[in-house]
Amino acid sequence: MIILLKNGVEKTQVDNLINWVKSQGLSVHLSEGQFQTVLGLIGDVSGVDIDLIRGLSIVENVTRVSEPYKNANRKFHPDDSVIRVGDTKIGGENFTFIAGPCSVESKEQICTIAGEVKAAGANLLRGGAFKPRTSPYDFQGLRGDGIELLLEAKELTGLPIVTEIMDLSHLPLFDCVDVIQVGARNMQNMELLKALGKTDKPVLLKRGLSSTLKELLMSAEYIMAGGNSKVILCERGIRTFETVTRNTLDISAVPALRELTHLPIIVDPSHAAGISRFVKTLSYTAAAAGAHGVMIEVHNDPQNALCDGAQSITPEEFAETVRGANKIREAIAGG
Repeated sequence: MIILLKNGVEKTQVDNLINWVKSQGLSVHLSEGQFQTVLGLIGDVSGVDIDLIRGLSIVENVTRVSEPYKNANRKFHPDDSVIRVGDTKIGGENFTFIAGPCSVESKEQICTIAGEVKAAGANLLRGGAFKPRTSPYDFQGLRGDGIELLLEAKELTGLPIVTEIMDLSHLPLFDCVDVIQVGARNMQNMELLKALGKTDKPVLLKRGLSSTLKELLMSAEYIMAGGNSKVILCERGIRTFETVTRNTLDISAVPALRELTHLPIIVDPSHAAGISRFVKTLSYTAAAAGAHGVMIEVHNDPQNALCDGAQSITPEEFAETVRGANKIREAIAGG
């Protein structure tokens, strides 16, 4: 249920209404926008008298919400959420470039790439310390040592780091990580999502290979229901019958999600295509579709990468992608 308040309402009146709602056994999500204040009622609202609330002098309107995701719902939070990571703002009118190798391989590798992507315009550094691989015989990542190397690259460049968590037991290793990534395979690992909901760290939540947008938003709801509102959604391609590309980038998910939720939306063109020569074009498409950023795999020696070299672009290609995406955004903004 959503309660839309009238303009100019005094804070004491709002507080009194919130306290009354809580006395009914409900939780309240308060959203104070530039032009309106919205109260989102979370819980079993079947016994709430809508007419009684609608008759209050401070209330403009009351509506029921049918979608099961409440905290992530744009109806509860009309304005875009903007999540700050260091000096970078993700969401709103901002466009964020997250770049780095699929996996951390060595100190020299990650520090070299970090410096090159920063010079090219990256805002955050990505790199896998724990690697979920289809084959148990493939490189599984450097694990805790990989996180330490990411932190060295951060100290060298100042770039905040993004890396993927695989298991709840690994959470203590992520104390110094700026953004915790939940991969497609773990999108519905509910116990992990609940634990991340109790942290105060931004979470980059990737869409599952065969998951609907509603399922993605419900996974975000698990995190937000625990008290952590810093959720960033990531469209990384879904599994279809197509075999030319690794996955199929669902670009329609970007405008659809922008209608459904206030959370930032990042596109991962590297995993969507699985082919490096498509990454630039898909990044441009993401910028044109209204995404809040892209996450791109960049390697200084893709042919010899220990993981996903085929979908990794070079630092020079990343720099070109940054310039092109920014031009597209400027053209759209200019009408």
